[in-house]
Amino acid sequence: MQDDDLDRVLSREEDIVPSSGFAGNVMDAVRSQASAPPPIPFPWGRAIPGLAAALGLLLVVAVRFGSGSEAPAGNAALLVKALEAATTFGVGWIALALFASFVSVALSMRLAGGRR
Repeated sequence: MQDDDLDRVLSREEDIVPSSGFAGNVMDAVRSQASAPPPIPFPWGRAIPGLAAALGLLLVVAVRFGSGSEAPAGNAALLVKALEAATTFGVGWIALALFASFVSVALSMRLAGGRR
């Protein structure tokens, strides 16, 4: 294709006409979406007690191992191995990324008025 051919094709001012039935198909899709039932909301009321229990258990474990009391030698070695594994896998960075994701989603939902 030559430059002159391209210029000629692009310089034509033809009306853009949709294919037959396009508007009808679009309106049918809009009507079907409008008549669809709303999505089922996530049951936060049932999930929050479990999340609170998990957080409480995590706090109890943190206080128990972080209190400075003497723990049996087997538990100390197990804790050291667990902390080494967590450091190897970068659990701190993963937790930070999950927290940042949660905060950004919660903020955007609040700004967008997602709770009805």
